Amino acid sequence: MLPALIATPGRRPVPDRLDGAAAVLRAVLHRGPLARTAIIRRTGLSAAAVSRHTAELLALGLVWQPPRPEQRPRPGRPRIPLDIDTSHHVVAGVHLAVPRLTFSLTDLRGRVIARERVPRQSEPGAVLHDLAVRLPGFLRRYTKGCSVLGLGVVTGGRVDPDAGVLVENAALGWRDVPLRRLLQPVVRLPVHVESHARALARAELLFGTVGGGDLVHLSVGNAVDAAIATGGDLLQGRGHGAGGVAHLPVPGSVTPCPCGRTGCLQVSVADRTVAERAVAAGITAHADLRLLLRAARKGDERAVELCRSRLRMVAGAVRPMLDVISPDVLVLTEAVTLHLPELLAELRSELGGAGHLVRAGSFGTDTLSMASVAPVLNAVYQDPLGLRTTGSAR
Repeated sequence: MLPALIATPGRRPVPDRLDGAAAVLRAVLHRGPLARTAIIRRTGLSAAAVSRHTAELLALGLVWQPPRPEQRPRPGRPRIPLDIDTSHHVVAGVHLAVPRLTFSLTDLRGRVIARERVPRQSEPGAVLHDLAVRLPGFLRRYTKGCSVLGLGVVTGGRVDPDAGVLVENAALGWRDVPLRRLLQPVVRLPVHVESHARALARAELLFGTVGGGDLVHLSVGNAVDAAIATGGDLLQGRGHGAGGVAHLPVPGSVTPCPCGRTGCLQVSVADRTVAERAVAAGITAHADLRLLLRAARKGDERAVELCRSRLRMVAGAVRPMLDVISPDVLVLTEAVTLHLPELLAELRSELGGAGHLVRAGSFGTDTLSMASVAPVLNAVYQDPLGLRTTGSAR
C-alpha cells in the first residue's frame, strides 16, 4: 500500500524553475510512456540523475512502468518505459461560481472521474459550510480507495494564491475571504486557492492542446478575467493583479459599472448582463444565459446577434492589450463559443490582424472541473518532491 501524499502549501515554496524530479515528471506527462534514454534527451539531465528521480517518483506512486509486449531480446540494458500512474492518487476541486458550486475529481492526467453541481448560497460562511459538509460524501462516492492529493478552490475575480485569499469577486459580492484558512482545518486536505483564469491557463500549459509559448487566457462569464503566461510561467503582477481586465473600456458601451464609470468590460459582457438583454429584447422569459444559447442554437436570429454582439465587445476591449503583449495565442473560455463554436469567427474577424491568434479553450464541458483541480495538479508537477507522506489524505 503506497502512502498517501499531501502537498503542503506555504511550507515549501513552489520553485519558479523545474527541478530534476519535476522535469522528469513533466517529460513523462507530455510524452509518456517514455524510456529513460528519451527522458535524458528531453530533460538534459544525466543518466544518474534520471535514475535517481525515477526511483523517487516510483516510490511516491506518481509514475509506473507499464508492461511491454513480448519483444525479441536486444543488446544493452532493457528500455523500460515510464508513464503517469493514475491508479493511486486523485485530485479534488471546487469551483465557486455565481449560480452553483461544481465539485470535481480527476486523475493525475487531468481526466475527469466525477463531477457534481449544487446551487450556491449567497453568504461566504454558508457557502463554505455547505462545501465542507458535501465534500466528504463526494470523495467517499468516487475515490475508490485512492489518496487525495489536495483540494483546489477556484473562483473568478482577484485571488492571492500564496495567502489563499479571495481578494475580490464583484460577481459574487465577496471581498477578503480567507478561503484556505477557513477550509483547510475543516476538510483536512491541503487547500490550493486560485483565480479562474489563472487556473485555466495552468491547465492549458499542463494538459491543453493550444501549445505553450506566450499565452493570454481570457475567461468571460459573470466574472471576466485574464491570465498571462510567458515561457511557461504565469505573470503574477503586483498584489497578484496581473490579468485584471474587468474594467477595460468597451468602445460604444454605456453600461454603468459599480466602479463609477460606464462601459467597463465585465459589466458590459457578463453572463448576467447578456441574459438580461435577452429578456429586454423578448428573446427569453427569464434572465438565464442558457435560455439565450438554446434559442440561438434553434436559429433565433435575435439570439444569435446578441451572442455576436458580446464577442464584438470583447474584441474591442482586448485588442489594445493584445497589441501591447503580442502573445503567441489567445485562449478564450466562454459559453457562447463553447455552445456555438462557429461564432468564434466573429471574434477573429473583429480582432483583424490578431484574429489568427484566437483558440477556444481545450476542455469543453470539463472546463470548470479542470479549473478547480489545476492548482493542485500544478503543485504536483512543479514540485513533486515537495509532497510529504502521511497516514491518510482523506
